[in-house]
Amino acid sequence: MQHVEEQLIKELQETESQAKAFEVLVNTYKERLYWHIRRIVLNHDDADDVLQNTFIKVYKGIGNFKGDSKLYSWLYRIATNESLTFLKQRQRKSGITDQEMQEQMLGALEADVYFDGDEIQLKLQKALTSLPEKQKLVFNMKYFQEMKYDEISQILETSVGGLKASYHLAVKKIEAYLKED
Repeated sequence: MQHVEEQLIKELQETESQAKAFEVLVNTYKERLYWHIRRIVLNHDDADDVLQNTFIKVYKGIGNFKGDSKLYSWLYRIATNESLTFLKQRQRKSGITDQEMQEQMLGALEADVYFDGDEIQLKLQKALTSLPEKQKLVFNMKYFQEMKYDEISQILETSVGGLKASYHLAVKKIEAYLKED
């Protein structure tokens, strides 16, 4: 796997093989990145927009990729940052608080034809919106994407110990929220 990734990076950084290699990169990661982004921005159309922005950033920045981290860690870091930037820009434009923004996103999720979750899924999403950003990210990556702590650590550039604490707190808060009704 490591060899395949190294080869792909090499091809992405060489002009004559870049277009084909980028197509491989997009096809390999677009679905996983879409769901990662979707869990942050919640809305299907927004997730598509953020995914496009992510791949544009990747395309422009691949020449500077040094291989200090795994390729997918770098991709996820860009996708995470793009998602958070997107939400902050929307919040600024709307002139609303973070809480109002979360409530709007939840309302949109309930009306979203692409959301096929049941009541429990919706309740879990509501519980997630009550979490601080960092805890929400860690919970999404660990619970939904089943990532290992060392992978999340590379993406969020945080210690494994800090991530475990964030995840533990997130789980406690979600459990408390779900017991409320």
